[in-house]
Amino acid sequence: MIGLPRVPEVPRGSPLTVTLRDRRCLGPKVLPIRPEVLSWRPHFSHCFAWSEPCLLRANRRSRVTLRSDRFTGMAWVVRGEFRKLWIGQLVSASGSAVTTVALPLVAVVTLQASAVEMGALSALSIAPHLVFGLLAGVWVDRWSLRRVLIWTDVGRLLLLGSVPATAAMGWLHIEQLYAVAVLTGVLTLLSDTASQTMIPWLVPREDLMRANSAALLNLNLASTLGPSAAGFLVQVLTAPFAIVVDAASYVVSTIAAYLLREPSRAPAPERSEVRLSAGLRVLFGDRMLRPLVISAGIAAMAGSMSGPLVVLFLIRELHKSPAFVGLSMTAFGAAAVAGTFIAPAWCRLVGLGRSYLSGVVLASLNGVALFTGVTPVILLGQVLAGLGMSLFAVPQRTLRQALAPPHLVGQVTASWRTLVIGGQTVGAAASGVLATALQIRPTLLIATAGMLAGLVIAAASPLRGLRDLPEAARSMARQ
Repeated sequence: MIGLPRVPEVPRGSPLTVTLRDRRCLGPKVLPIRPEVLSWRPHFSHCFAWSEPCLLRANRRSRVTLRSDRFTGMAWVVRGEFRKLWIGQLVSASGSAVTTVALPLVAVVTLQASAVEMGALSALSIAPHLVFGLLAGVWVDRWSLRRVLIWTDVGRLLLLGSVPATAAMGWLHIEQLYAVAVLTGVLTLLSDTASQTMIPWLVPREDLMRANSAALLNLNLASTLGPSAAGFLVQVLTAPFAIVVDAASYVVSTIAAYLLREPSRAPAPERSEVRLSAGLRVLFGDRMLRPLVISAGIAAMAGSMSGPLVVLFLIRELHKSPAFVGLSMTAFGAAAVAGTFIAPAWCRLVGLGRSYLSGVVLASLNGVALFTGVTPVILLGQVLAGLGMSLFAVPQRTLRQALAPPHLVGQVTASWRTLVIGGQTVGAAASGVLATALQIRPTLLIATAGMLAGLVIAAASPLRGLRDLPEAARSMARQ
């Protein structure tokens, strides 16, 4: 029998799980046990009576732990191999937020780019996600995820490092920025797809939602704090040399990816399944994923339609100050960060489906708040929209990863990203056309109606009554 540590006290009736963590394996084996068999200070001998036979075959290199699901939060899941991935992605996302601001400033300030050249730079940054999105899923499902993360980080380090290097020598041209935008876009597409595909293989099943919350926390923190940090760095270092910070972030991300152990995944898809449409067939063939992707695509299009116009509406229509605009954006970002901590508990309380629906409802209230013109109501609308964004993003990510066939997670992820980014591109283009033809206020009203249309589609589907992951998905994930 293994020498086992003493277990701390837990409240009576708490839902408990036993975790077997073998150092020879990448992840823990989590087994539910009946709380009624446990004493006030439980002993592991009781747990063995209700566990699977694999626990009896444990050796001295294994470790068994007991935890209460009632008191575990995001900190519980940011550990082990996932912690390496999470730290690397956090540093990388923070650096990328700097480049998002600094690269256009390099074109405007250093190279004196025209409006046409700025439009081309923006389009080339988005193009890889639309052109190579489906291909990226095929590649990621067949390649080593760890190597994808390592080489994409190294590639972006070299590409972004070339900008300050050539600027220092006086050789920087707009064509180089075009090439950097396209190539870093392709590498970012591969890296993001690989990191999202890796999450279900690094954490146990019941921690998947918390892991997605932690991953979204990275993005929300970067998008909230990144622009302010970028402005400061550009002011101090000038735009080309501010990009050095992003290049340096990929050094940390590369080290974190190198320290990762390659997760044991499902076998690569057969050649007959390696088709660009495989991910789309899964998304539109599943009764839960189909309304989810349609609703999310419409919401993404509506959100990108209203996003560029909010600042114009506040300044020109409501005559608010730039300081108020900055405050409203900060309120949105802070609420989105807070939402990542709230989302797992909210999903357990109301269910996955209703958490998604409630998030869309909160996000759509922002348009209504803007129309009131009342300062406190506008700020409240921004807070609710940021909170709603996290409340619907966490369950949709979790469902997408859980319901996709294990050998096609990469293709499903890439297909989802292609549809959502495509919707955002269409919405951003339509916002300018509609605002010119109909003015800003009617365009914002159309965007709000679009959010509500996505809500109706999801509410009329089986998604509305979904509380937990379907049993089919649970069993599939154990394979």
